[in-house]
Amino acid sequence: MATALAPYDVEVTWLFSGRDRAKLFDMQPFGPYLHRAGLTFTTRNGSVRYGATLFNSRPLRFARDVISLNVAAYDRVLTDFEPVSAWAARRAGVRSIGIGHQYAFGAHTPTRGGNPISKAILQWFAPVDVPIGLHWHPYSDHVLPPILDLPDIPVSNQGYVLVYLPFEDQRVVTQLLHDIPGQNFVQYANGLEQVHRANVMTHPASTATFKRHLAGSAGVICNSGFELISECLQWGKPVLTKPLQGQMEQLSNALTLEQLGLAQTTRALSSESIRRWLAAPTVPPASGFADVAATLARWVAQGCRETPQEIGLSLWPENPGALLPGEIACPA
Repeated sequence: MATALAPYDVEVTWLFSGRDRAKLFDMQPFGPYLHRAGLTFTTRNGSVRYGATLFNSRPLRFARDVISLNVAAYDRVLTDFEPVSAWAARRAGVRSIGIGHQYAFGAHTPTRGGNPISKAILQWFAPVDVPIGLHWHPYSDHVLPPILDLPDIPVSNQGYVLVYLPFEDQRVVTQLLHDIPGQNFVQYANGLEQVHRANVMTHPASTATFKRHLAGSAGVICNSGFELISECLQWGKPVLTKPLQGQMEQLSNALTLEQLGLAQTTRALSSESIRRWLAAPTVPPASGFADVAATLARWVAQGCRETPQEIGLSLWPENPGALLPGEIACPA
């Protein structure tokens, strides 16, 4: 969105939260951005820890973050399910627009692992006036295709598998990959050093080098986050995905991928599950998603006059795929 908005005569202030400022990287496109502590999930060994999440939430600090963010002078606030900006907009009475995968969850969206806590999070974590969901299928008329951040570089198959499992114990992941000596892997995560040992090359987090490795990979092993898998689908890369246990969004993403036949999923990573996937990966057709970022940037610059439903008509193909068994058609 930063790149897409750059050609327009709009003044944008960027806010980031949920991660320590020191752990942010590749921030050059955003200029002098704002930062708040915000809220985030606490995870351990690939699972959400709700007790630790609640303990670390520090509600008084979050309230101070919201109160200290003065958005009254802005025409509108756009949030990608970021809670500080969403609640600051609500507090100031400024029109808020949510653009993100979480806003796609509704009556017809495949859902797994829902509970009262996860449903309350979806409703109240970052409430907005105008929700715009992003998903791999138009499950509702306010849902658009994914926003992609892919460079214009050649896509090939150089034989290695790209591994990005940020919620897992990286030492365990590396050892698991060493147990499959016949396959080369490139493993990314915060805190890793750039080292090549046996069949595994480890890399610290870096958007530019990661995208180049993604373009040349034979496939990807990752958690079930929305953005990376969307990029894999755009480039036709096979995916083996392990959802973050206890996290409804990722569990639901895995279910959607299973229903659409776009990727293979596993509840637990093991050398056996990886070997099975390597032997018979699901190769998705290159999705050819439209340039949603460019469309939304133009929409924002022109005053957000169209409804999300009107935007979606120009972004989805006329026949985005047959409805799944038991799926209810959404009204146009």
